[in-house]
Amino acid sequence: MIEFSELLNVFFTQWELVILFFLVAMLYASVGFGGGSSYLAILALTGLSFIQFRAIALLCNIVVVTGGTLVYIKNGFFNWKKIIPLTLFSVPLAFLGGYLKISQTFFFILLGFTLITAAFLMWISKYIVDSSRTVKSNSVTKNSILGGFIGFISGIVGIGGGVFLSPLLHLTHWSSPERIAATSSFFILVNSIAGLFGQYQANHNNPNFYFDTHLALMLMLTVLVGGQIGSRLSASKISPFVLKRITAVLIAFVGLRILFKHLL
Repeated sequence: MIEFSELLNVFFTQWELVILFFLVAMLYASVGFGGGSSYLAILALTGLSFIQFRAIALLCNIVVVTGGTLVYIKNGFFNWKKIIPLTLFSVPLAFLGGYLKISQTFFFILLGFTLITAAFLMWISKYIVDSSRTVKSNSVTKNSILGGFIGFISGIVGIGGGVFLSPLLHLTHWSSPERIAATSSFFILVNSIAGLFGQYQANHNNPNFYFDTHLALMLMLTVLVGGQIGSRLSASKISPFVLKRITAVLIAFVGLRILFKHLL
């Protein structure tokens, strides 16, 4: 049973983490983003075990993108004939990625490269989003392979995979920007759930595994509140391009720091 006093204690002992998560959620929601990679980068700098913060990052991902996904469904932005091939293999492979037992060193090396790749894609995102290009026909096989590969890596690291999927879909002129945003939101949601379930199956019978339920719940509530506030703020003073560039620099810094620590 979760008590309010326990959550309050988490807030006062982890207030720096709570504030960072709140600010990320609020800023990203104000310009229509999720911020999953930023949550993971922040958690990577804490003293939490990598198994635990992977799960927390996925839980926060689910909270952030669920509302957006429902809005996209309501507005009819989904083309299920194109989305299903992307998720056909991504969901089971995200589960497998979450289920795999990997060493801490391997995880942090993969995380470092993942964050640097995410930073690069964020940095160049302005130059790959072009709504004037003609939408090309897509191969079901290529979509399935692409979705499966991203889903597997996402399950291992603890992200939804949208930071990789969205730029690649724009580069290949997969669909309109609105439909790509909707597809990425759904992709993040289902793969986050699959990866989280894989982690649960791998660790729930491990007597040495500890998961701080109170911290996870506090951070989930934080991103929920921050996201709701951000979505109601005017984005006129916040440029999505500038926000992505700042985030790219910060994520690249964390990624490089992780690689230097675990490779040198």
